Amino acid sequence: NIHGCVDPNSPEEKFIFRPMILDCISHVRVVQVSCGYDHTAVLSSNGSVLTWGSNRYGQLGHRVNGNQKVQSDNYQGPTNCRPTGMALGKGRRASSIACGTNYTLVLTQHMSLLACGIPSLAGHRNASAWGMPQEIPSLVGLPLVVISAGDGHAAAVTAHGTAFIWGENLSGCCARDFPKTLSLPVPVKAPSASSKSGNSRSMVLDDIAISHVACGLAHTVFVTRSGNLLVCGSNCRGQLGIDSSKIQSTSSIVSVHHPTGGSFVSAQAGSQHSLILDSAGNLWQTDTDGLHCVLQGKSVLTITAGGDGNCIAIAQASSGMQSLQRQFSMEMTEGTTSIVDAVENLLEEMESDEVCSKHVGQEIANKSEELLRHPPVLNLILNPMKVETMFERILCAGDVATRQIIANSIERGIKHGLQTLHGSRMIYPEAVRCLLSYIKFFDIRRDEDVVFDRRGEAIFLFCDTILGVPFEGYRALHDFATSLYPRNLFVKMLVRPLLVTLNACTKFTVDENEVEHFEPSRRAIPVIVAVLSWLHAISEEAGLADRSDFYSDGVSKINVETLFEDLYKMKKASPHEKSRNFFLCGHPFLLSPGCKRNLLQMESQVGMYKAMMGDVNFSASSSEIKVEPFYVLEIEREHLVEQTLKKIKQADPKDLRKRLRVSFTGEEGLDAGGVTKEFFQLLSEELFDVHSGLWSTKYGDEINWFNLNNTWDDKGYELIGVLFGLALYNSVLLDVHFPLAVYRKILGLPLGLEDIMDEELRRGLKQLLDYDGDDVEDIFCLTFELAWMEMGEQRRLDLKPDGANIPVNNENREEYVLRYVRWVLVDSIQSQWESFQTGVMRVMEDSSLDLFLPEELELLVVGTPELDFVALQENTKYEGGYDRDSDVVKNFWKFVTESSSEAHVKLLKFATASTKAPIGGLGKMDFVIQRAGPDSSNLPTSHTCFNTLLLPDYGSDYEKLTDLLGRAILECEGFGLQ
Repeated sequence: NIHGCVDPNSPEEKFIFRPMILDCISHVRVVQVSCGYDHTAVLSSNGSVLTWGSNRYGQLGHRVNGNQKVQSDNYQGPTNCRPTGMALGKGRRASSIACGTNYTLVLTQHMSLLACGIPSLAGHRNASAWGMPQEIPSLVGLPLVVISAGDGHAAAVTAHGTAFIWGENLSGCCARDFPKTLSLPVPVKAPSASSKSGNSRSMVLDDIAISHVACGLAHTVFVTRSGNLLVCGSNCRGQLGIDSSKIQSTSSIVSVHHPTGGSFVSAQAGSQHSLILDSAGNLWQTDTDGLHCVLQGKSVLTITAGGDGNCIAIAQASSGMQSLQRQFSMEMTEGTTSIVDAVENLLEEMESDEVCSKHVGQEIANKSEELLRHPPVLNLILNPMKVETMFERILCAGDVATRQIIANSIERGIKHGLQTLHGSRMIYPEAVRCLLSYIKFFDIRRDEDVVFDRRGEAIFLFCDTILGVPFEGYRALHDFATSLYPRNLFVKMLVRPLLVTLNACTKFTVDENEVEHFEPSRRAIPVIVAVLSWLHAISEEAGLADRSDFYSDGVSKINVETLFEDLYKMKKASPHEKSRNFFLCGHPFLLSPGCKRNLLQMESQVGMYKAMMGDVNFSASSSEIKVEPFYVLEIEREHLVEQTLKKIKQADPKDLRKRLRVSFTGEEGLDAGGVTKEFFQLLSEELFDVHSGLWSTKYGDEINWFNLNNTWDDKGYELIGVLFGLALYNSVLLDVHFPLAVYRKILGLPLGLEDIMDEELRRGLKQLLDYDGDDVEDIFCLTFELAWMEMGEQRRLDLKPDGANIPVNNENREEYVLRYVRWVLVDSIQSQWESFQTGVMRVMEDSSLDLFLPEELELLVVGTPELDFVALQENTKYEGGYDRDSDVVKNFWKFVTESSSEAHVKLLKFATASTKAPIGGLGKMDFVIQRAGPDSSNLPTSHTCFNTLLLPDYGSDYEKLTDLLGRAILECEGFGLQ
């Protein structure tokens, strides 16, 4: 009875020889007792814990009185011979307790572990928190279900079957050779096949998933879900269930099977012995010879062991005898796993009974908050689809007032749950899984009626937490995201909620003074973007989402001037400044192609202004300042290509950066953009003709690829590059058929086998790489020499020195493919490409083309061939007295609907001077139908500069509109002023 640890009412008694009722706790309904060396703890039915005995190391978990000051590491707590409640913390209730020598472990009903006592097992803490139960940082977030306290080491088991162990590693009882003391819990490694005893059947998941654990003086016994034992540590008295003459100790996990083929369900450990209960209710005990059944057919219900050989077993009463009953009726409060079930039951109740929906809605809010407040409980949910289904049902629960109550509860729950994770190590997979589950709860539909996380505190805390996860945790999150979230769930549960939140953070209003007012949550934008960047990298690696799934509507709606300022500052920043500051344009995957186009257009406009101001001339004679804002090209239609190339070749580089203005000789059209569009359309038809000698004819008429045999006209490629750059710079579409590889090369991206245009060659090289046999040399008969026919003559090229004598085999086939691809896409056209790129950069140097993906850059250059006139109709504006219900307007769209695809192209060219739709499709293009006077026999005309169709009011005469509009789009060409 040291320090009154057995009978606190008689601390002077050295021994207590008979069981006796403790009157001092007679009012407590006790459900569990645990004893350490010189202290005791009891667990009550309401989840509180009472402790008494020695408190030398703070193992009782009591608060230090205000008049007691902890002044040094050698401070010793006073003995407490009166059972007193442990300071578990607000809202915490215990579900299990375990006492070791000078320390106490408490498992809460929400699956977290609290520890107090010696620092080597309970962790170090500052003086103000001396003796207070605290969580062990490396175990925070883990869904713990079983704990065990040995003499100097402890163990805990998660709901998913992972065991963690820490403390003194005597005789390898912590399942490793070193170190001698584990100051932090570490997971127990599964045994290898060679470490098993008994039969040699293969290990399966349940063979290594732990369901129970017991710690002794210097040994540990784990019970697996399959009913076997995994043991380690000292075996000097056979406490591992193995003959001590065979093994004295082991630091490796050893598997022990049931001697009769049954299955074990639980274990208890004394100092140097073990008790094991099997599923039949039989009790097994260890001795120097191994395992022996000591109670058979007694239907043992529960067991315990302690000291040096002490054992207790409680068996079911035999027939006719009064069974052992607890002297109280109150059971423990609800278990941890029931929180999720409770939410689902409440949702079903609300959906079936509208009368009590308000009360049930509050209960749903409370249970949802409870679930989110405790990460270990959230970590129990292994199937993301269950989170998705439950969340969608929660969102639809009740009326607006109920949904607001639920939103407030979710916000509070997320904040509290994440705060409990703050400062924890978060290195184990079972602890970090909840972070991905939290994301879905940010997908709350924010509108005028429901407000959620208005200040952005919850999302900031979440992103800060996930960005603070160490490498091991990131690796686990990466594995979960790629294995548990297929494409539909990855976007729906991980990407979209963050985009919804980002969109809410980027919202702003403009008052009557045109002053912008931003949301308080705007400060969270950098951390949200950082998490989205991580998800985007995972998606790119594993192909879990389309790139358009990451486009942010909120970011794209930000004023283009604001985005351009961000872009400008980013380009001017030094590497050090970029690392210390956040730039939204540094994450172009969030920007839609239309947003990127607007940024590039503004950048070009700024460049045009600088070029214009750099060409200002002052006339001393007239005292006038002369400014030429345009680079003017006056061209004869009959000599379009020759004159254009000549003038481009003679142009001053700075003039190319001015706004381009084109005029056709003899035509009086004023170029506000329409003439330029037609100019590039006509130029494309001739310059990019594959039969011009500049382009290879190997790939047919639909691909423009550089002619490797054209070695005499590098200047031609440079001039074409300039025209290509001018079209980009002036936001004009080109009718060019470059493969995606060209756009990848422009952006400086690496090329690969998928960029090879020759399908037969690509397929052959892939077959070479995929071939499974070890006889590549004999089957494919290839060397590092290429041979091809050119103008009736065979040519040869070594891919490496003496390539003709180097056969392609299993070891060097990847090198062969790499060299072959590089030759086709890079080396064979090096001079032609360098000339073309030089021309492009004469205009586009320092431009922000790197914002674009290759596919987006292609859309920017050539537009999209998909002409969605339904989307165009929805976006069309009407002027001059027309509206969507005007007879002529209805007839016009009827004409469009009944026309062929070829007529659609001609109509688009007639109205906009382009045959392609811009980025985003026709629905994103400004298009106007304007009334051009009363009914007449005049043909429709257009302002192609402004995408405006001038349509006389033909009234309801559909035949007349069809005839005159059809003639206009088929016969009209050129520009003129009447």
